[in-house]
Amino acid sequence: MSESVQLEERNPGIWELILNRPERHNALDERLIAAMSERLDQAAHQPGLRLLVLRGTGKHFGVGADLGWMQRAATLDDQQNLADARQLAQLLRQLDTFPHPTLALVQGAAYGGALGLIACCDLVVATTNSRFCLSEVKLGLIPATISPYVLRALGPRQARRYMLTAEVMDAAVAERLGLVHLLAAPDQSLDEAAEPLIRTIIRNGPHALTAAKQLIRDFTGHTIDETLIDSSARRLARLRLGAEAREGLAAFLNKRPPAWEDKDV
Repeated sequence: MSESVQLEERNPGIWELILNRPERHNALDERLIAAMSERLDQAAHQPGLRLLVLRGTGKHFGVGADLGWMQRAATLDDQQNLADARQLAQLLRQLDTFPHPTLALVQGAAYGGALGLIACCDLVVATTNSRFCLSEVKLGLIPATISPYVLRALGPRQARRYMLTAEVMDAAVAERLGLVHLLAAPDQSLDEAAEPLIRTIIRNGPHALTAAKQLIRDFTGHTIDETLIDSSARRLARLRLGAEAREGLAAFLNKRPPAWEDKDV
């Protein structure tokens, strides 16, 4: 029996986290969430990992919550129900704070919780026929655990519309609103469309990428005051004394690739 979530090395430094429940259109349930959390932890400790690609097998990236899971959750007592909800909330935070760059490749539907997974990723590439929906209110629910990431991705004004109406966004709208960064051309596969982005990321300093992600998390939404300015200066001073920065500068001055760049990637 195939695993519901797979972690595989695609190329040196590039690993794929694959939602592999195509018979259920990669619907989220407690077992898939637990498996995904376990695989994310493995990926975070994988030596040499530079980029994590999130994708789903089959026709759809993910259709949101498995209705069987929702029915089971409704039979839980208060403590069990809260623990079950926290499991998804913790997975989303785990993906959002993953130490290395993350890239979602999206085909077909990305509804509900699947849209939340996308909003947690650093970059999103989608097919032109992909579609997105915050469908929870149609079921008498709310997109609660995914809301911090969706609000950040869409902004509160657009989130009001799509959380309250449960309208389906086509790929062009998702790109215009900033949920999707790049659409594959009609004659392109997702891998072909994503390849330039992947190459660009892999050519950057690994420690710098991790530090840049942390910088974005720490500085977003904060007032530009003396504390923030001091923190920014300290981060720059610390990194430019490091071996990676010295190697990057030397490579630039000597017109050669830096040591971390793998020409075969």
